[in-house]
Amino acid sequence: MSDLPRQLEEGAKSGLLASSLENIRALLAGHPQEVEKASIAELASAGDWAELNNRFFRTLAFGTGGLRGKTIGAVVTEAERGAPQALDRPEFPCTGTNAMNYYNISRATQGLVAYVKEWAAREKLPHRPRICISYDTRYFSREFADLAAKVITESGCDALVFAEPRPTPELSFAVRQTGSTAGINITASHNPPAYNGYKVYFEDGGQVVEPHASGIIAKVNAVKSAHYEPLPFAEQGRRETLGTEMDDAYLDRLERVVLDPGLVARERGLKIVYSPLHGVGASVVMPLLERLGFDATAVPEQLVPDSRFPTVKSPNPEYAEALTMAIKLADKNGADLVMATDPDDDRMGVAVRNRAGEMELLTGNQIGSMLAFYRAARMFELGILNDANRSRGVIIKTYVTTDLQKAVAEHFGLRCVETLTGFKYNAAKLRKYEEGIPGELRADYPHLPEDETLRLRLEHSSLMVMGGEESYGYTLSDFARDKDANAAVAGFAEVVAYARSQGMTAVEYLDEIFATLGVYLERGESLVFEGAEGAAQIAKLAASYADRPPSEMDGSKVVKVENFAVDTIHDVEGDRVPSEGMIIFTLADGRRCAVRPSGTEPKIKYYIFGVEKPPGRKMTAEEVAAARLRVQASVDRLWDWLHADALRRGSA
Repeated sequence: MSDLPRQLEEGAKSGLLASSLENIRALLAGHPQEVEKASIAELASAGDWAELNNRFFRTLAFGTGGLRGKTIGAVVTEAERGAPQALDRPEFPCTGTNAMNYYNISRATQGLVAYVKEWAAREKLPHRPRICISYDTRYFSREFADLAAKVITESGCDALVFAEPRPTPELSFAVRQTGSTAGINITASHNPPAYNGYKVYFEDGGQVVEPHASGIIAKVNAVKSAHYEPLPFAEQGRRETLGTEMDDAYLDRLERVVLDPGLVARERGLKIVYSPLHGVGASVVMPLLERLGFDATAVPEQLVPDSRFPTVKSPNPEYAEALTMAIKLADKNGADLVMATDPDDDRMGVAVRNRAGEMELLTGNQIGSMLAFYRAARMFELGILNDANRSRGVIIKTYVTTDLQKAVAEHFGLRCVETLTGFKYNAAKLRKYEEGIPGELRADYPHLPEDETLRLRLEHSSLMVMGGEESYGYTLSDFARDKDANAAVAGFAEVVAYARSQGMTAVEYLDEIFATLGVYLERGESLVFEGAEGAAQIAKLAASYADRPPSEMDGSKVVKVENFAVDTIHDVEGDRVPSEGMIIFTLADGRRCAVRPSGTEPKIKYYIFGVEKPPGRKMTAEEVAAARLRVQASVDRLWDWLHADALRRGSA
């Protein structure tokens, strides 16, 4: 260790960034753990400045969604490897200010607690602040949850911790059910195995938005060390365990997502194969499908919680490969529908059997559009919506989600509210709609029966028919204020059951929607840039679109440019859309594309949209098939152009 200062000084001349050196020194000057000191010394002795830069070039930013980063480094030091652990896990998480580890979990929780206590004092809460904690099956998730609970209780708040790994949307539900002031979910969603994260929710059950977001970020940034002084024992909070009673309450609400239980009962022949992709989903999905009466089978190999996600290349139900085992099982037992959820059970991917007997994958845009169309149509058929209250019906989607959902809203006379990417904005709308109900009628709103909340929303405020985003996230009611794969599983199984009752496959039902409203197709692509150098490349590329916007794309003139970072934009309800680093280009031929850096991954994302509308009447099946080919070709050409243009911009 005595050579470390000299080695770091030498490293600064050989590739160690100035910011990395500053952050290493700051960590060592605090109360570092032995494993942290040993790991830094090991990497410095090896002259691995690239790995040290990736770990220390910045302090992991606590953004509006919390934290996300690597909990296992590209290089695992001997100190981190430590004693042998289950599933080939290192004994200790990755050392670094830019990593998910005990250092950053402690800092984040200290900052959150400081904000929560100040807010509770202003609001004059009649009890100690409570913070609800859930976690998934990833490396170190339980350890991070336990550390967060320790910081919370020793700092004077109560910690309500799930006894076992549970879904993200159940955490949102539990925050509301328990009257918690905030919530923490330890998860990295569908990211690769080396990642983990820390998502923060507030008392409405939604991920934090302004003004809470900036307030929490300021408090976290003010914390410079993982070390803190616990309060005297008499002033500390309590740790409580959330068990099966919360599961049961959540399942009771999820059952009400199904609009027509009689239809489901009549279509008991529908066979479903489900996979949680080694995550937490089976804890809710399987009992839910059983309650609803569906014939469901789980992929046995993928029921096993496993941080390595060993049976898939990526635990992301957006990717066809992740559904391979489920589709194989569906072919074996003749199932009509395959559904898979990501490790924290907030996203759902789908494959359905077509008329030729083959399993066909649906995109997130298509799944959401089918849910929106079915639920809007059935709500009118069942008398939930009618001519008198249709103005209160709302479909919520993100700007980068298909315009087919906007067409669905227009077809049924509903509002379509567009938000920025992130379900926290969907949750903010749900909070607004709840607060639109007179105060005396919405007392204890989270505990009112679902039928009663639906009545109140329709009579006094707004009813969300469906909320969704293109990246396979959906919500179908307001009892959970985050995307909810469990609700989506129940809702989409009902869609397929309905199509079956009408003598259609799910694919044919989608084509019916296309025939009525137009063929809308999309393509999503990303360019990945890892590490410190990659972050700079992403920033440079994103800035180039603002500084040098193209005047044409793929031979079509750009007729509109919306820069969400600088333009003043309002949604259809008159609410100001927050600033974000996203630009949307609209072309003269009707195509659109959006460009935005990811907020959680080292990517810059591209969203491409194409459409061919009906010729003044419902299209025939043959016309839909031909239009699909034309629109898909136009979308593919636009990506080819964008990709080539991005390479030129990157080298400029």
